[in-house]
Parts: sequence; structure tokens; C-alpha cells
Amino acid sequence: MNIVGRTIFNTKFLNSYSISLSKFQSTKTPLHSSSSSIFNRAIRGNLPPLKHRNSSFSTIMSSSFKPEQARVPPALQLPTPPITKYKIGLCQLSVTADKERNIAHAKKAIEDAAQKGAKLVVLPEIWNSPYSNASFPEYAEDIEAGNNASPSTAMLSEVSRALKVTIVGGSIPERVGDRLYNTCCIFDTDGKLIAKHRKIHLFDIDIPGKITFKESQTLTAGETPTVVDTEVGRIGIGICYDIRFQELAILYAARGAHLLCYPGAFNMTTGPLHWELLQRARAVDNQLYVATCSPARDAGAGYVAWGHSTLVGPFGEILATTEHGEEIIIADIDYSSIELRRTNLPLEKQRRGDLYQLVDVQRS
Repeated sequence: MNIVGRTIFNTKFLNSYSISLSKFQSTKTPLHSSSSSIFNRAIRGNLPPLKHRNSSFSTIMSSSFKPEQARVPPALQLPTPPITKYKIGLCQLSVTADKERNIAHAKKAIEDAAQKGAKLVVLPEIWNSPYSNASFPEYAEDIEAGNNASPSTAMLSEVSRALKVTIVGGSIPERVGDRLYNTCCIFDTDGKLIAKHRKIHLFDIDIPGKITFKESQTLTAGETPTVVDTEVGRIGIGICYDIRFQELAILYAARGAHLLCYPGAFNMTTGPLHWELLQRARAVDNQLYVATCSPARDAGAGYVAWGHSTLVGPFGEILATTEHGEEIIIADIDYSSIELRRTNLPLEKQRRGDLYQLVDVQRS
């Protein structure tokens, strides 16, 4: 895409407010001091009241900036959610090498969150398996086959139906033929699998003396952004490293998401510096809610998670967070605050579509 910057002059606007200087040029008085005062009075006499001038100018400039073209296709209107206020439960769980224990433990956490009033429950990234390339193939499940082939998602389906809660099921290793994915499953209150997000951006990093990890050694990257309509609103899904890519969050906001959920397991190197920073950035840039859910920290594990599961509001405010241990936090979401903040700071109307665009390739 070749975007050329340009200056746009609205001739009708200029002509309607132009003032001839000939009368001043014909006078022998130099244009300073008193003549400048005469000039200013002439301008004031030919212009409409200030509030109308500002309104007209803002409207014309906004039109020339083409904010609606900053998103291609144009951003969708924020949909009306089934409910505007509800409680979310973030389950920061300890994870062991015992898969059956992990599944039973996650079920109990979901039940506890629902008992405390949560209508949406979020689990951590890779909650049924140790986080390692060696473990992913061993713990991977065939989600499409279901039942015995995927005991983790069978449990999620059963408990969501029994408790009538929406579940963003963290993530588990998924097997599809000879490929493995890091996959998040979303279940509705009837226990139906309504969406599946495969981690788009694989966690391949190398910080010498700190941490080296290459998910691409075993996992395949997903190819589809995931936005899903649920009983608690429209949710955009990312997994851990996906949060670093603001384009994905912008795309979700343009698709009308109320909430972004990122199950994630940041580490002890990047977690202290980036985990909260990225969550707040995604929330405030897009003026929506962001929820994250991490495994609890296990200092003896091969991969040590940072923890600190968090809910961030559309003004970038931390609404609830944990420390690093095992914990379930319940927090309130009120979607009316999205409209409030978008009215306070009308970024959508101030974008410069004449200078930049974000293209949603799949929608376009």
C-alpha cells in the first residue's frame, strides 16, 4: 500500500471567511499597532461567533482527515451486548505434570468462580500441561474428536453447561494430524464450543543469559484472528505473545469487541517489565476491556511464569490483579464505561485515514 501525505484546502471554507486586504493596502498607515487593531476588528466583524467558527472548522478538518478510512473495511459499530454488567473470574492455577489432576483442579476453580458470581471464567495458557516443547506433544489433544480424545475440553463443555457460564478455556496443546497448536477454546452456557483460537504469534525469543524459548520447534502458528459473540458480549481472543502485536488488538476493536482476553504465561524476564504495560496499552489504545490469566508461579518448574492475572478497564486502569500465587479473582465489568471513555476521548473520529490505514485482510 502506497500512502501519500497531502495537504487539503477547502476553498469554499476559505472563500467564505476571506477578507479583502485592499482597503488596508490603500491606506498610508503601515500595518502595525493601530492598523493591526483595525484589521483584527474587521476580521471579527466578518466572522461568525467563535463557537460556530470552531464547530465549522472541526467538522471540515475532521472530514478532510477521513477518520472512517483509517480502518479497512470501516470499523464496525460497537454491538449492544446481551448484558452490560457482569462479573468475570480469572483463575490463576498451579500446573503440574499430572494431567488428570490439572483437569480436576481447573474444574474446581471454575466451580468456585461461578459460585462467587462469575458469568465469564478465564483459565491460563497451557493449564493442562507443563509449559515445554517436550511436553506439548505428550499432552496434546484432538479437540475436534472430543470426548476421550480431548478430556480437557470435554470437562470445559460439561462444566459450562452445568453452571451456565461462558468459559474462555485458557489454552491447551492441540493435535491436528501431524501438527500441534497452542489453542484456546471458548464455550457458551449450553456447553457448545463456539470458537477456537490458535496462537497466531509463536513465542520465539532469545535473551542471552536470561531466557531462550522457541515454540516453533514443536508448534504451528494459527492463521485466523478470533472474535466471538457470547452471552457476555463480543470477545477478541489472543494467547500470550499475541498481546505484543497491537495490530491484532486494533483489528479486534474494529470488529466491535467489548473485551480482549489473553490467557498468557509471561516469564520472570519479560513479565516484570512488559506484562502490565502491554495489557494497559492494549486497553487504552482501543478503549475497551482487557483480561489476562496466567498460571501460578512455580519456582521449581522448567519454565517459571510471572503470574499477575489482571483485568484492565478502557481508560487503562487496573481494576483487579493477583500476585504470583494460586488465586481466583472476581471483578466487575460494566460496558457503559466503554462508551463513556470513547466520548471523553473520541479517538475514532480523530484518526487520520488520509495518512494511515489498518487493513483487516480477512474482512476485506
